[in-house]
Amino acid sequence: MTRPLGRSPAWIVVLIGLIYTGLMLISGPVLAEGIDPPLLTESILRERLNAIDRDGEPAVIDLTNFNIDLRRSYKRDSGEPFVDYFYQQLQQHLKTTYPVPGLDLSGSQIQGVFRIQPLSLDVPLYGQQLSLLLSEDERKQLDRDRRRRSQLQQLAITVLSNSPTSTHRDFQVRIFRGKLKLNKTHFFDQVDWSNTFFLSGVDAQGAVFETSLRGLESRFSQNFNFNQAQFLDSVSFHNSIFFTDSSWTQSQFSGETDFTGAVFEGSGDFRKSRFKTLANFEASKFIKTADFSQTTWNSRANFAKTKFVQALYLTNALILDRFSFRDAQFLNAVNLREASFQKLLDFSDAQFTSDAYINISNLTFDASDAQLIGNPGKIGKVLSIPTLQGNENLLINLVRNFRELEQIEDANQVNYKRVVLVQRDLFKRVFASNLNTASRETLRKIGLSQTQISEIIQHRQEQLFSSLSEILSLESVSLNTYTQVRDRLIAASPTTWKSRLSLSSKLLFITLLLALSRYGTSFALMMGVGAIAIAYFGCLFWLIDRYRRHRPQPILPTVFEISCMGITTGILGLLGIISIFQSSPQPWLTFTCLGVVMFPVPGLLTFRIYQQGRYHDLMNVSYFVEDGAFRELRLMISRLPIMPRFPFFRDRFEPILSDRRWGWLNYYDFSLNNLLKFGFNDIRLRDKHIPGLITALAWYQWGIGILYISLLFWTLSRTIPGLNLFLYL
Repeated sequence: MTRPLGRSPAWIVVLIGLIYTGLMLISGPVLAEGIDPPLLTESILRERLNAIDRDGEPAVIDLTNFNIDLRRSYKRDSGEPFVDYFYQQLQQHLKTTYPVPGLDLSGSQIQGVFRIQPLSLDVPLYGQQLSLLLSEDERKQLDRDRRRRSQLQQLAITVLSNSPTSTHRDFQVRIFRGKLKLNKTHFFDQVDWSNTFFLSGVDAQGAVFETSLRGLESRFSQNFNFNQAQFLDSVSFHNSIFFTDSSWTQSQFSGETDFTGAVFEGSGDFRKSRFKTLANFEASKFIKTADFSQTTWNSRANFAKTKFVQALYLTNALILDRFSFRDAQFLNAVNLREASFQKLLDFSDAQFTSDAYINISNLTFDASDAQLIGNPGKIGKVLSIPTLQGNENLLINLVRNFRELEQIEDANQVNYKRVVLVQRDLFKRVFASNLNTASRETLRKIGLSQTQISEIIQHRQEQLFSSLSEILSLESVSLNTYTQVRDRLIAASPTTWKSRLSLSSKLLFITLLLALSRYGTSFALMMGVGAIAIAYFGCLFWLIDRYRRHRPQPILPTVFEISCMGITTGILGLLGIISIFQSSPQPWLTFTCLGVVMFPVPGLLTFRIYQQGRYHDLMNVSYFVEDGAFRELRLMISRLPIMPRFPFFRDRFEPILSDRRWGWLNYYDFSLNNLLKFGFNDIRLRDKHIPGLITALAWYQWGIGILYISLLFWTLSRTIPGLNLFLYL
């Protein structure tokens, strides 16, 4: 037997009511999202226009959250197209009133072509009529654009001058005076802003453009905000000018993007945007910072002939197709830090000023599939990598990239920069203080406070530092402190004196190669070093051989010989010095290395020769002999500086002719034989009645020559593709 409905328990009714209320609260916003905004009708438009408060600041025509149908098929009650009435009513407020109200279409859905021209004011570019139509501020803003258009207008006047109806009044500029707000506005059809000067700002954050947006030759005087906008079709701002900052962060460009000839006088901010098809910025100009950080490029990007006055940022950018900077101009840095490209990054014919460089720290690419190209001999010089850590693989890929392109000079330049970073790292490991072993006093001298030192010691007692950046995790260490001490500290495992000695030896070896040959990349530097060494040793051997004693019978060179040797030694030395200053990145270090080689040992031997005096037979005969069988330019890699032992070969050697006017050239020839292993005559030391110190000096130069010719062959093999001169050793 059932209970009557009216006698049901009250708590069941309450429970049903609570469930219904909860469902309405939860589903209300969801249901509201599916409801289309109300249709903008004739009466609503009239009501909104009448509601404009011109006394407030700023005045605005509020058409937010409407469905605005601008298609010709949508009619008024009178049967006329609503779109004509829409533009006619807005014209009366946007053209003829002052102050001009803004137009707010935020949140609205607009169907049909949205054109800005009917809402704009056509004013003459020249003449007195301009002052009657605009305010003082508007005239000033418009004057900013006159200079840019004057040459084009003058050209047009010349072309049209044959027509009797052509006058200055033929040239007008279209101006939209109010601020345009399009936050989250949805355009279903084309948007046309062509040839329009926007005197106030444009705010279109989160707007959606289903079809094309045309902004050809437009001007934007105030801030331009298109953050998080979605462009589902083509976008064109060809020859447009953005006078102030323009922001496009997190925007989606699904169709072709055309910014050819555009000028960004303010910063251009495209951070976190995505370009799915061709992005064309050819011949554009960025006066201030161009920021494309964290952008994604699914298709080709063209920045050919673009000019970047300030820095260009492509930090963390993902480039999946060809990216061209051909003929671009860079007046400041290009930042490609942690970017990645998979096909082609083209800097061909790009121009870099002395302050411009490309920061490629942590750049990622596969040298087997992707290529970085630029002008041979130039692109390698502008690449910049500040640290070795994290860039080892990048440097290897770059060297491989340029060698595959047969740009050997650029490959050597990159390799040279790699070795410089290795040298810097070795220098720190040898001379910098180890954060894991440094004493309190050492840390204090470096510039750390007592609080910071205590935290560092406590941390390393628990766990050693694996990298220097770990000190930033300490509460008392700021980024400023880290920047100040990072060049004087390292974080490494404790080292023994043997490992430190090994590192020091490696550092010394690399430093010598850098100072004398730029690590095998500069033939000019090697020839400069060789010219100085040949001149010095040639003059030294001439002095020892020709200047023997004053008494009892003087054995001295003639004035003519002294003049010839002095002049030629000076010329060769000067040429070598000039070459070193032009080729060496550290010329004084190069001169120091030369001084260490040329002065201590040869100077000591020469001093001892003259201190001891010479008392032996054949005092009037030269210490040097030549092979009289041949007079020819020959390569003498295996030749030794002393006479052969076998009598048959010894008979071919005769003392050099010292009484001839050209006899002083033999000493340069002997120095050339010892150092470069080739010469015009085979000149050697005699092996009878000769002081041992002179023989030691000759062998010393010969030994230096072995090292020099090896370094020279290594340099030539690295700078000339396919050449391996070590086959001749």
